Parts: sequence; structure tokens; C-alpha cells
Amino acid sequence: MSAAAAARRILTRLHEVMASRLHAQGKLDHVVDIIAESLNSEVCSIYLLREGMLELFATQGLNAEAVHVTRMAIGEGLVGTIADNVETLNLAEAKAHPDFQYRPETGEEKFHSFAGVPIVYRERAVGVLCVQHVDPRRYEDVEIEALQTTAMVLSELISNNELIDEEEARGLAPADTGPATISGLPLVKGLASGVAVYHQPRITIDQVMAEDIEVERQRVYRAFDKMRDQIDNLSDRAEFGVGGEHEEVLATYKMFAYDEGWSRRINEAIDAGLTAEAAIERVQQRTRMRMREIDDPLLQDRMHDLEDLANRLLRIVSGQLGTAATQGLRGDAILIAKNLGPAELLEYDRRRLKGVILEEGSLTAHVIIVARAMGVPVLGRVRGLRGIVQEGDFVLLDADNGTATARPAQPVIDAFETRFARSRKRQAFYAELRDIEPFTRCGTRIEVMMNAGLRDDISTLPLVGADGIGLFRTEFQFLVSATLPQRERQFRLYRDVLDAAGDKPVIFRTVDIGGDKALPYLRESEFENDENPAMGWRALRLALERGGLLKAQARALLEAAAGRSLYVMFPMVSEPWEFDAAKAVFDDQLAHLRKQKKILPEAIRYGAMLEVPALAEVLDQFLPRVSFLSVGTNDLTQFLFAADRANPKLAERYDWLSPAILRFLKRVALATAGSGVDLGICGEMGGRRLEALALLGLGFRRLSITPVSVGPIKEIVRQIDLRELEKAMQGWLSAPPENMRAAIAEWANERGIETD
Repeated sequence: MSAAAAARRILTRLHEVMASRLHAQGKLDHVVDIIAESLNSEVCSIYLLREGMLELFATQGLNAEAVHVTRMAIGEGLVGTIADNVETLNLAEAKAHPDFQYRPETGEEKFHSFAGVPIVYRERAVGVLCVQHVDPRRYEDVEIEALQTTAMVLSELISNNELIDEEEARGLAPADTGPATISGLPLVKGLASGVAVYHQPRITIDQVMAEDIEVERQRVYRAFDKMRDQIDNLSDRAEFGVGGEHEEVLATYKMFAYDEGWSRRINEAIDAGLTAEAAIERVQQRTRMRMREIDDPLLQDRMHDLEDLANRLLRIVSGQLGTAATQGLRGDAILIAKNLGPAELLEYDRRRLKGVILEEGSLTAHVIIVARAMGVPVLGRVRGLRGIVQEGDFVLLDADNGTATARPAQPVIDAFETRFARSRKRQAFYAELRDIEPFTRCGTRIEVMMNAGLRDDISTLPLVGADGIGLFRTEFQFLVSATLPQRERQFRLYRDVLDAAGDKPVIFRTVDIGGDKALPYLRESEFENDENPAMGWRALRLALERGGLLKAQARALLEAAAGRSLYVMFPMVSEPWEFDAAKAVFDDQLAHLRKQKKILPEAIRYGAMLEVPALAEVLDQFLPRVSFLSVGTNDLTQFLFAADRANPKLAERYDWLSPAILRFLKRVALATAGSGVDLGICGEMGGRRLEALALLGLGFRRLSITPVSVGPIKEIVRQIDLRELEKAMQGWLSAPPENMRAAIAEWANERGIETD
């Protein structure tokens, strides 16, 4: 029996119960009987949220005396775990689960299998529907889907019969008008303030079961047509210009809108007897549950795009079209949302949208790419956001430090405004430095370049006054694309970047993907199960193995740089032969273009990232091969300390200013001196003022950093005397102080150099 047929059979009987004159308890008693019989299950139970506890309201198969007696907290036992995580459990052996708890009054000791689904009301679990069986077995997918569909009907039943408290269902504590500070993950940095505006008004599904299936199907068809028209018109309304990675984001978004599999699943839910609204919500719930099972963050981001479209479709079919965007922002606003799709963000008035706070979100999400292009600060991964920040609250958003304050006290507002004003003043000062060359007090010219990865990043080059792009991460184009970018598309991006940079150099790093930057469309068994992905099948290793990948990129770069200088940098070179093999791919493509009498780059300079410590041991062999060398401090640090930088327990454990790192970097600087090879740093280390001092004292003369760091580093360069700094650094390396960071900071403070 199909899932639709199983659900239809159950819904038909449930419809009779719902229409009956039985009181609410009687209806629940009938529901558990129907489910137990339909799924051939020996136990069916319903738990509902009451006074903060999950209480057994009805059961078929457990001891009747346990009804309204057995209670458990959210997160307690299997039932509490389902409610806490709003997720489905399907266990062949319930006792083997770490959260299993035995309640003797229920008489459940003889049952082995267990399956449960949350009963969701207004995006919160307000109950649990579960089944049990004597024999150990996992329930079939059709049975689980039937349970999930039934849970939707129960949600309507309990709300209509007031079986749960409305305030409790919303997860609200007694009104708290005091200040509240929340923490999250900075997704797009910046400061902002404004009134909290909920992105999406709550949509209430008043009717779950359909009276006429064909009518519901036609409603969904019309909604799909309208939604697709909206998506087709979105790119024309983007406020940040033509071109950029956001165009690829919208192309992927459009692909989801036209996905036939998605519309088919909604139709199957209608076939089961659900209304159009309930069918969309049913499929959306399945999407959310599948998202929790996906470990790949990129695939999770794509699923967020699909959920965004489902929200849009639900609003259209229900006639509840008003979002905060369509209603219009009346003043400076901080947008509050569970998650947000790129299309939805584009609908807002950029003049009044000052910031965004999300319950979910990730650095690689499509909406974050668009937000960065719009210059909107975003804070993500804020747990319990909607229970803390209410519509209309005044909010201070500090996406630099990963915090936001709702309903702040006046002293906090004053301090924030002072900091905001100081930040604007500092930015104005840094803007004045953009045309000033960064010479030290002793007359040494330091190259201050910036890192980039998106077409839109290049627009900041003249604004910050960087000397060029010291690291252009070409893999970003691959990460935001739904399919492998073809050579022509790569060519257009590289050409546009070179055009925008003008006479300033751009160092293109070839793709660093695989392992820790998995692509959903490029999965290979060699790297998808890497236990240590940062040290696995990635970067140049993967590119050399996939010859076509590097070949297409080489051709695109060479054609884009026709008549200009081209700088190419290979990532994660461990031994000289890897560099030789990669360069040979470019040489072959260059020869091919020469035969075709194409315009060639006027000069090509090849370099490498030094991030694998092994390469430092063969620099005498390697340096004659390259024109430049860039030390990638992020990966180098984790390799030197055997410490995964993605592990939060290790993130702050090892200091960039430790003697081990500084001595290693000094050896590299000494080995490179006099070789004619340009030596630089690319990574976060060079963008921090105190760390930049140390690097300059070690002999580094080129720093490639984030755009926002260019001004502060230019300022500090102009305050130092390299001869004095190098002498101090030599002493610290010879006899390391107990706290290297404190020693360098004290040296700087004595000379009036700000390091914060």
C-alpha cells in the first residue's frame, strides 16, 4: 500500500471522528484505536503539552490507569526527545536508545519497537503521537508518513478544542519587558539598530482534511504558476547591480521552483486527503526533518532554499500574502526570521533594512551571499530567538561580536551609539587612507592587498585602497553553484574580475574544494568519508586527479587574461612535483591557445600557497620554480599544531603569536630572502593589528587580508620603524617571553601604537 493510500484510509476514519459530537477526550480515544488498528500496531499513544510537561492523554495498548498520570519533561525520554528536537524517531529496539526511560505505570516493558512523530502547532511541538510493537522492527516509510499526516490532523483537533494553552503553544514565558542579550554566529559582520520586524506573519491552517481533492489540486497548480512568475521577475529587482554571484544563486533558486519532484510530493499529499495548505505544510515538515539528517552544510543550505519556496507557496495558496516586505518597512528595521531565502531578502527596502537575525543560517547559505552583496549585517544560529525578541522590540545588532540586545536599557543604547559613531569615524579615517601608500616610518613600502572570492567583492577594491587582490578564492563560484560551473561561465567571472581590478594585480588561487569544502554535485568515495577532511583529498590533490576540472579552469583563466598579466597560485602544495604537474596543465592549454592564434596573457606568474609544513623543508628546490609564495596561516596553524580549526574546543587554544609559529615563519622568510621570490601572507593572521606587527617584524612585506582590515593595517604600518621592530622580534624569538602576545602588545603600547 502506498503512503497516500495508507494515509487516505486513516484520514477517512479520522474525518468521521472529527465530525462526531464526541468531546475532545473521546475523540482522542478513538484516534489511538484507529491508528493502532490501521498500522497493525499493538500500542498507539498521544501525549500533549500541559503546564510545560508532556502528559499521556490517550492510549491503546498501555495501561489505561497511566492516562493523565504519566508525565515527562521536554527532552526527557523518547517522547520528550521527539518534542524537544521536533523530529521523528523510528527504533527497532527502543531500550537501546540512550534517551530511553521506563515508566512502570504504563506496562510498556514487553514492547520493543517504537516510532513517534511530533504534533506541531505554530512551528512548535505541542505533543507526540507514537506507536509500539512487541516484536523488534522498524516501521515502514508508509507507516511513518501516515503517522506524520495524522499528527497534522491532531494539531487541528487540539487547537480547536483548546486542549493546550495558546501562550504555552507559542513557547512564551510571562511577559518579560527587560533587556535580553542573545548570542549567535556572525554571518555578515557589521553594526545596526532598529525595530524588530518578523519577516513572516504566522499562517494558520484552519482546515486539514480536503472536501474535494480535485479542487485542492487546482488551487496548488494556480499557486505554483503564480510563485514561478514571481521568481522569474526577482532578478530584475535586485538593487545591487547586474552581475555577481547572486545571479547564480537566483538561477539555482529558480531551478527549485520548477522542480517536478517537489510538486509531485505535494500532489501525493493531496491524494491522501489533505487540503492544499496542509499538503504543502506536510511536505515542508518532511523537508525539515530530512535537513536534520543531512551532515553536508551545503546540501542543508539548498534545502533551506526549498523551504523558503514552500513558505512562499503556502502564503499564495492560503491568500495570506502579506510579509513584512510586501507590507513595507516603516522605519529602520532588524528583520527576525527562522531562516530566509535569497529571493525573500531581495524584496526588502534596502534603505530601511538595517540587519537580519536568524534562528538558523550558515556562512555558505545563498541568502548570506546576497546579504553580503547588499551590505546587510546578519547574525545566525540564535537559539530560542522568537521567544526572546518580540515584534516591535528595539534591537541593537552587533554582528562583529556575534550578539544582539533586545529592549536595551538607555545606558546600553548610549554606549552602542558611541561605539557606532566611533566606528563611523574610524571608517571615515580609513577611507582617507585609501589613496595613501603604506610606507613605514623608516621608508619601507609594504604591500597591503585584499582577499576576495565573489565578483561583488571587487567593488570594494578602490574603496579601501588595497594594492590588489592577493587571494581570489575561485572555489566560491563552485560552492554557490548548483552544478559544476562550465568553462565559459568561469571565463566570464575571471574576465569581469580583471576588468574591475584595472591595473592592479589579481592572484587567482585555483580551486580548493573537496574534503572540507564538499560539493553536492562532485562526490567521490575517495574524499566524501574523510575522517580528517582538511588533510584529505582536497585542493590541488583533487584538481590533479580530476584533470578536466583543472584543465577547464586553466583555459578560462588564460583566455580571461588575454593581453594582461596573469597571476596563478596553486593551493596545498606539499612537494615540488605537485606544482610541476599543475603548471604543466596550464602550459598545455597555453600551447593550445597559441596554435589557435588566440590573444595570450602578456605575462604569467606562477606561485603557490605554503600551508603544508613539508613544503618549507624543500624550499631550496622549490623557490627556483615560482615567482611568488603566499603563506596560508589558517591551514598552516592547524597542521603545525595538529588542531582542527573547525573544532570549537581547539579554536582558541593555540595562539598565532606562539613562538612555534613565529619561529617557523621566520625560517620561511630567511629561506626566501635574496631568492627573487615575492613572499606574502594571506589569511586572518595578517588582518589583525598585533599579529601584523609580528609578521612585519619577521620580514614579511606583503599582506593579503579581508577588505575591512586594509585601513587598520595601513594605519599601523605608518606608525612603525621596521629596524626597531625587527630587533625586538629577534630578541623575542631567541628567548621567548612567557606570554609573547603580551610582550608585543606592551612594546606597541609604549610607542603609542594601537593594537585593538
